[in-house]
Amino acid sequence: MSESRAPAGAAHRHVREDSVTISFAGYDRAWAAWIGHVLERRGLHVVYQRWAGSPEILLSDHLRDLKLARGRILIILSRWYFQLGPRTHEEWNVALREVVAPDPERFAAVLVTAEPVPTATAVLAAMDLGVVGSEEAERRVFDRLDRLDLLRRPLPEPRVGARRVPRFPTASPEIWGPTVPSRNTRFTGREELLNDAYELLQDAEPGTGVVTFHGMPGVGKSQLAAEFVYRFCLEYDVVWWVRAETRAVYRRTLAELAPKLGLSTGADYGERLRAVRDALRRGTPYAKWLLVLDGADEPEQISDLVPTGTGHVLITSRNPQWREHNSRLLEVPVYDRAESVAFVSRRAPRLTRVEAGQLAEALEDLPLVLDQTAGWLNDSDMSVAQYVELLAGNNDQNVVRVSADFPMPFQRAWSILLSKLYEAVPESVDLLRLCTFFAPGLIPVSLLRKVSTDGLPERVAGLLDDPQVWAKAVGQLQRYSVIPEEPRTVEADETGEAVTPDEPFYLHRMVHQIVGQNMPAEDRALFIDVVRRALVTADPNRPDDRRSWDSYAQLVPHLKYADVLGSEDRGAQRLILNSLRYLYSSGEYAAGLELGEHTMEAWRALLGENHPKVWDAAHHYANLLRAVGDYQRSEAIVRAAVEYLKEAQGEDSLAHLRAVNGLGADLRALGRYEESLELSQWSARICRSSLSENSVTTLRAENNVAVSLRLLGRYEEAREQDRRTLEELRAKRGPGHPETLLSESHYALDLRLLGQYKMAGSIQRENRRELKKAVGPDHSWVLLAEHNLALCLYDGGDRRESGALLADLRERSERVLGETHPSTLIITSSHGCFVRRHGDIDEAYAAGESVLARYEVMFSDGHPYIAGARVNHALVLHDVGERDQAHALAEQALAGLTGTVGKDHPWTLGCAVNASGVRKTMGNFDGAAELSSDTVVRATETLGRTHPLTLCARIAHADDLRGLRSSQQADKIEQEALTDLIATFGAQHPQVVSARSRRRPFWDFEPQHT
Repeated sequence: MSESRAPAGAAHRHVREDSVTISFAGYDRAWAAWIGHVLERRGLHVVYQRWAGSPEILLSDHLRDLKLARGRILIILSRWYFQLGPRTHEEWNVALREVVAPDPERFAAVLVTAEPVPTATAVLAAMDLGVVGSEEAERRVFDRLDRLDLLRRPLPEPRVGARRVPRFPTASPEIWGPTVPSRNTRFTGREELLNDAYELLQDAEPGTGVVTFHGMPGVGKSQLAAEFVYRFCLEYDVVWWVRAETRAVYRRTLAELAPKLGLSTGADYGERLRAVRDALRRGTPYAKWLLVLDGADEPEQISDLVPTGTGHVLITSRNPQWREHNSRLLEVPVYDRAESVAFVSRRAPRLTRVEAGQLAEALEDLPLVLDQTAGWLNDSDMSVAQYVELLAGNNDQNVVRVSADFPMPFQRAWSILLSKLYEAVPESVDLLRLCTFFAPGLIPVSLLRKVSTDGLPERVAGLLDDPQVWAKAVGQLQRYSVIPEEPRTVEADETGEAVTPDEPFYLHRMVHQIVGQNMPAEDRALFIDVVRRALVTADPNRPDDRRSWDSYAQLVPHLKYADVLGSEDRGAQRLILNSLRYLYSSGEYAAGLELGEHTMEAWRALLGENHPKVWDAAHHYANLLRAVGDYQRSEAIVRAAVEYLKEAQGEDSLAHLRAVNGLGADLRALGRYEESLELSQWSARICRSSLSENSVTTLRAENNVAVSLRLLGRYEEAREQDRRTLEELRAKRGPGHPETLLSESHYALDLRLLGQYKMAGSIQRENRRELKKAVGPDHSWVLLAEHNLALCLYDGGDRRESGALLADLRERSERVLGETHPSTLIITSSHGCFVRRHGDIDEAYAAGESVLARYEVMFSDGHPYIAGARVNHALVLHDVGERDQAHALAEQALAGLTGTVGKDHPWTLGCAVNASGVRKTMGNFDGAAELSSDTVVRATETLGRTHPLTLCARIAHADDLRGLRSSQQADKIEQEALTDLIATFGAQHPQVVSARSRRRPFWDFEPQHT
């Protein structure tokens, strides 16, 4: 007998006469918690006693120990209560007659099973709770305890902060994941592990509730997690099960929770994933959630995506390194011998307890092998002694020779099992072998049924074509627990007949490894070819279409196991290139980089260094590197492609021009704007002469010219280039095409940078509406369009709408794109500047510091964006009183921008306005006035007398002159600047009001999308 922690957190107190001891099997914990709750709220004291039924103690002694409790003893009768030990019904009948019958008033019982129970339980006069509602069940509990009087008393008011009320056991959480495994009715033991996991999670502080079951393959980690789910699920509002073998599958499965939580997101599961993590972190709409990550053997792949917050995470893994990722570890050993015997006795009722012990010893108590072996032994006429002798011998089984990585008993057990499968249903072994060329875990067997069987051997063609043969093979594998027997969806075919679709089934990693090793060479070649065909057939061939992303997410994990990279088949190579493009388009950059690296290595060896497919792969690989900010590596790859493709295919070939455009993008990202402009102009010129002036490739090259001009601060030239490109795109692709709308957004950006805020805002507002229709509300193009609109509004004087839009954009970009995405950094930078001026200086400090830190990681020192981020952060330091640091950072930024983009670049001029102001604060009046005077001259020459930045510099210079006590000159310059400000913006514009109040203006650095 063992005493457990009280369900749902009830504490043990001094036992009074009005006490009830609830005796329950761990499997029925939910019933114990609910019954305990209804008793306690009516004033009874409850003690929870988990029934262990140890076989070393006589059953009658167990029951006598129960009688030591004071008050009534309420037993929850179920199949599990009687099977613990396990005990036969006859043993129970004897013990009940001996102990309970003489003292029936001490005992009471409720029944929660429809299965037969020992006949002597009649002495307990159990009330049946299994088929009634909660109100009737409560009445029956009190009736059986002879305390119906308590139901007539009014219930006390619930205490503030009282523990959560347990759900009625036939209820379920608000959200129940579709991939939660069925409950294993043969689950045995593990009581201490389950209780330890429960207590660790309950005692964890918010955000730290992560527990990992870890252990060797086959010890039952997933089964343990599933039992935890069923045993404790009623304490949660959300239960979600995630197959976590790979990052891509993990992301996709967790993202599917978004619509269940009622989150408003687009179809992109990257966006959905971020929304789910945010909702779980905040605990809205549900604070009590349980997430199970099954098979998470590579923590470095997914640890950054594990949600934290108000709920709990349960992980199963072979890898103990989860302890380094904020998880508590619980090691799952093999069964102890008593658990093994109990399990085998249930799995193979024909075996005696002695035989069960012999089998457990021979198979070293490993649950998975015990399950499979006991299953077929129960159907066989082979004795355990014969089987153990077979295990101990050196019999050469013809079907499989398994890996020496596993202990000898496991090897031989599997060899024997597969031999028996082959003798009974040979197609079941063929199906298993086919499955080993998919990734372990969920096997999309439906793909196999869609493969053309032309040219395949009859043994395989028959398996794939004949539904009866297929069903027989699957059934045999389920019968012996090689694959779990899950409930299958039943549908109707065109004739109305009931059919069961080929849903994925789960193949244990250990089974996958054993079956896959040392397969006959001829079978390996045959089966891997079939799986490759299946994957190629399933390729949607639309990697940029969001509607295809779920299909690619299903295919990508299996490419490695089917060795698709080793195939010279054109369809297989197209699948690889499409998968790389999908991983880029969907934001699966880590998986994409891994596949890209392996593809480059494999194809160079298979096809040769300069095969066209190698350069195609290099293009996608460079895109992925560029997406994560690894511009140096991307540039090296693309530069090599440019040099080779120019020689091999000619400078006017599409492949070469594509590579040139990629190199231009890398140069822009690296801050080498002049080089990028030169390259883009050359590309546009070649496109116009080799293709046509209005071809899509030419127009894209023209767009790149404008981007480079904009980054160089040549805003008027960029505007003219974007205007021409926009007109040609409208004629070529139509006004509503996404690329046309993107070009229009660029044109509006040029107008804003030229100070034409109203015109820019008018165009951008309409453009944003059309872009949302074309690409969805949270596409990165839309977010940048709204960012431009927000700054048009701000610079135009509408700071309320601008501030709200910037705050919303920052939250959305972090959720949709991630905190380190280049577009998110642009938006975060602008929002930080806004809150510095009009909001929370602490928030501005954090935003500026984070943007600067990320740029310092992304770029080498001297990059314009690092200097620009220093400009913005220097103003925050200035405003919080850290003047020395602000001065040093501003001067460092000014020197950096002067060296990289030149003295006359608008960014350098804006930085100079700020640096002169910091100099004045530090008492360097001469240095401030000298710098602002030079800035006014350069800004006037570069941008014009009435450009907003020039006007800002003129007002700042007047302020610096007052520091030198040159009031007459300062007043003259200020009045002239005010006149131009009013003419440009109107008398009530915030910049005019600020200038009249003699508040010194400062400038905000705005990174541009490259």
